[in-house]
Amino acid sequence: MKVLYCTSEARPFAATGGLADVAGSLPQALRLRLIGCRVVMPLYEDIPQELRDKMTFLTSLSVPVAWRRQYCGVFEAKSGGVIYYLIDNQYYFKRSGLYGHYDDAERFAFLSRAALEMLPYIDFHPDIIHCNDWQTALLPVYLSKFYSGNDWYRGIKTIMTIHNIQYQGKYGMELLEDVLGIPQSDRSVLEYDGCVNLLKGGIESANRVTTVSPTYAQEILDPWFSYGLDSILKERSWKISGILNGIDTVTYDPETDPDLYANYTTENVLSGKRKNKLALQERLGLNQDENVPLIGMVTRMVAQKGLDLVRETMERLMNETNAQFVILGSGDWEYESFFREKQSAHPGRVCACFGFVPELSRKIYAASDLFLMPSKSEPCGLSQMIALRYGSIPVVRETGGLKDSVQDSGDGEGNGFTFKSYDSGDMYYALERALKGWQDQEGWEILVRRAMQCDYSWGRSANEYIRLYRELLKSE
Repeated sequence: MKVLYCTSEARPFAATGGLADVAGSLPQALRLRLIGCRVVMPLYEDIPQELRDKMTFLTSLSVPVAWRRQYCGVFEAKSGGVIYYLIDNQYYFKRSGLYGHYDDAERFAFLSRAALEMLPYIDFHPDIIHCNDWQTALLPVYLSKFYSGNDWYRGIKTIMTIHNIQYQGKYGMELLEDVLGIPQSDRSVLEYDGCVNLLKGGIESANRVTTVSPTYAQEILDPWFSYGLDSILKERSWKISGILNGIDTVTYDPETDPDLYANYTTENVLSGKRKNKLALQERLGLNQDENVPLIGMVTRMVAQKGLDLVRETMERLMNETNAQFVILGSGDWEYESFFREKQSAHPGRVCACFGFVPELSRKIYAASDLFLMPSKSEPCGLSQMIALRYGSIPVVRETGGLKDSVQDSGDGEGNGFTFKSYDSGDMYYALERALKGWQDQEGWEILVRRAMQCDYSWGRSANEYIRLYRELLKSE
């Protein structure tokens, strides 16, 4: 079986978020299971020169973009045993930043057409083209409208994965013909709520639609979560499924992680985490005391991540418990300001670190006893899985991938602490239960070991994708 994984970003080449982690890990896991998976993505200006130096030029071609044609160069690179095709066009991609440009619709329309046009030139005929988010959602549309009658493309099936339905690629209808190249006779494929909606087109045209967790696949049928697409999704619910993302368990391994102050396994987890806690407390200016619970957060500081709930309960947490709190991230000014204020108000107990600091995030996972994720919505979430891997017990709201990966330990079988309602009181009660559990170190060690033994590797997720691929090829 051959799969072309089409994405707007992938590690190690270019990344802004979780999609890049998935695109850098899932194809490797598929390859290990003898699936011929290759990746196509843009050749961005932001890709480091040392990675560019290892690329090989394969071919050039002319790609139709509406009424005009544009140059396309195809470069090949390898990472983790996976072949990557990087699409070159300096007009579209030789600029700083991956997204946020005035012509993003045209840039990613070009990527979708180029990914299809290059296939005969590189002599790669995939059975499945796996598209991701709105940036590649036009590919199933183009395949259906312009290539289905071409014998070379016959039999190719498409899968559309929604990583976050909030981002849909909405543009004015004036782009339909002149920029996207879709004739007025086919406008219904992309038109939604008075505008062009690229994600809607992908949902309509793809053979199957997936999300990044089973619960999120159900949630997006609800107007609360769908950002306006629930009616389309309900009509297409028969082809929607959810597969939980995984994490790279080789990179995220407390036994070998070079960024930790002290490595540890399930056999010496409590002593190992205490060493990391003391060292992190010293670095961050917290009171050095291994006998106080440390609550950690590594997050974007935006409302979606549930920071309103944290803001409402922080003073109560400081007044009623002896817990320490550390947060790492960046985002909205109001939240950054709030955590700066709390750090000043509670020196030695609260620390706010701003920015994207990978080595510090790993130290927080290793040092913290509890990991807080009270998200309003969370399509999948990777932080809770990483926290489990490092023995930091998650306290999460039951939504999306958080619900699918963290089960409440109240029955003695779970791996964390959960709450249902988006309510600060419910969140605080879950934290209270967790802090009470931490007091019993013998029982806590059992819970921590259970958490570290959870399997959220990409192998499990890859097997589910392979089953989906085979079902699609068999059924149609």
